[in-house]
Formats: sequence, structure tokens, C-alpha cells
Amino acid sequence: MSAAPVLSFLPEFADVAEAARRIEGHVHRTPVLTSRSLNADFGAELFFKCENLQRVGAFKARGAANAVLALDPDVAARGVATHSSGNHGAALALAAATRGVPAWVVVPQNAPAVKRAAVVRYGATVVDCAPTLAARESTLETVVAKTGATLVHPYDDALVIAGQGTAALELLEDVPGLDLVIAPVGGGGLISGTALAARACRPEARVYAAEPAAADDAQRSLASGQRVRLDAPKTIADGLRASIGERNFALMQQLLDGVILAEEAAILPAMQTLWERLKLVLEPSAAVPLAALNGGGLDIRDKRVGIILTGGNVDLEALGFRR
Repeated sequence: MSAAPVLSFLPEFADVAEAARRIEGHVHRTPVLTSRSLNADFGAELFFKCENLQRVGAFKARGAANAVLALDPDVAARGVATHSSGNHGAALALAAATRGVPAWVVVPQNAPAVKRAAVVRYGATVVDCAPTLAARESTLETVVAKTGATLVHPYDDALVIAGQGTAALELLEDVPGLDLVIAPVGGGGLISGTALAARACRPEARVYAAEPAAADDAQRSLASGQRVRLDAPKTIADGLRASIGERNFALMQQLLDGVILAEEAAILPAMQTLWERLKLVLEPSAAVPLAALNGGGLDIRDKRVGIILTGGNVDLEALGFRR
């Protein structure tokens, strides 16, 4: 594995549709919730796709399942490997266990304990690394070389992108007439898959990524026309610390309407609001779209807005809660 994956091909909507067929029965069709009080606050209709209720507690189950189930049997038998701060690692571990093959996950030392524990619980071998993107990539390269496992990149992978796009595909099927679709962005697997699904199923809808202002590589990349890589951004939204992948950036340039930013101080209050209004346990990354909207990042008045809540694997003790 190199630091910048070679761009072999970009997925298309047909790949998202195929992923939906492939992973059916292996992932949940998650519910969509609404809140009258939030609708009143924004003067809009908000529809929340609850991927925190997905298997492994995050949308990542979709892309990992698609990638692992698509492997030829002889390739799958050698196992799979990735790097992850937690959710993709747990998802890959589950997909590998479902297929009966080994998995190795490179995990940064600062990953939330609840996410690390999930990777172990699903049966993967955890390999620790320093909390930088360079360390994650170099350690994973060593693991792949030693084991012969197939690399399933957490976001810069066509099968992963297509699998992640199935969340938006379900949302668009369940909620007709959306004007906007918003999803968080870290490495870009979810937002690029979301954009593929939205452009095919609801071309008139606008698609926006939401990211922490403290990890704004997506906005910088789109503004400059070149990928900006942040090695170790400091944001509480641990799932969004990765820098945009090559495939993901190419799709975002083609399909995305823009990026909205959430100030760091707004993320936990947004998470608390979603807890109070929707009664959902969410991780900070999932609250970033609402935090960005609270900050006035986008005018949504009188619009029908779909928002993907990405995951619920929150380390409550790290946020100040005590047993």
C-alpha cells in the first residue's frame, strides 16, 4: 500500500445498486426519524437516517460488507486488513467473521476505547500504531506484506464507497422529494457514495458534506482543486479525522454542491440536542451536520432535508460521563 492509493476506477450508481443487492440480509435497513421541535426551530422538515442503529453501530457496516462479500473465495481466504479509528475496523471484523476469514485492523493509540473493544469483540487482530495518518498507512503496509491479506481501505475503495451509498439510497426511497441531503465527511466514503445515490435518484436535490472546522480538509481541497491532507487534526469528532481519499475527492469534485463547517464548540451541544429530541445515543461525528446547520452554514428554511446520522459508538467516559 502506498500513501496515496492508485486511482483504478470510480464507482457509479450501478455499483451502489449492486451493493444494495449484495449486502441485503447482512445489514439493517435503518429507520428515518423526525422531530417536530427541530422542524420548528429550523422552519424546515428534517429527516434523520439512523445509521447509529446499524450493525456495529455505524454506516461502516455497509461498505465493509460489500467489499468482503465481493471477494473471490481464494482471495477472501487470505483475510482482510485495514486501518481505522474504530467503526470501519469493527465493520470489517464483522464482515470477515461472517465470511469465516481472518481480519487485521491497525488502530491508532488514541482511538476511543469503546471502538477498539468492538474491533476485538468481532474477532479481528488489533495492531497498534501512533495517532497519525502516516503511521496508520505505514503500519498497514507492513501488515499486508506479512499476512497476504487484502487491503480494504476505510474510504478510498470503490466497493466501500458503493456500499456506503446504500444508506442514502434507502433514505431517498423512504423519503420522497428531498431538497437537500447532508452527510458528515472524513475520508469521504460516505459522502461520495451519498452523492452517487442522490444524483441518480433525486437529481434536483443538493448534496452537502459537513465537517469540523478543525478538520476542514474537504473544504480546503474543493476550494483549491487539489487534495489537502491533514495528518493529525484535533477534533472531538474522531470519525472525521481522516483526510479525503483520491477516489472520494474525484467524486466530490464531480457531484458535491459544497461543504458546511461545524465549529468545535458546537459539536457536543448538537449531540446533546439529538439525544434530547430524538432520544438517540450518537457519537460526536454524527452530530456534525446539525452543528453546522446550527451555525448558519446553510439556509434550509422551507426545505426537506435528509441527514445521515453516521454512528452511535460514543465513549461516554471520555466525554465526562462516569460510571
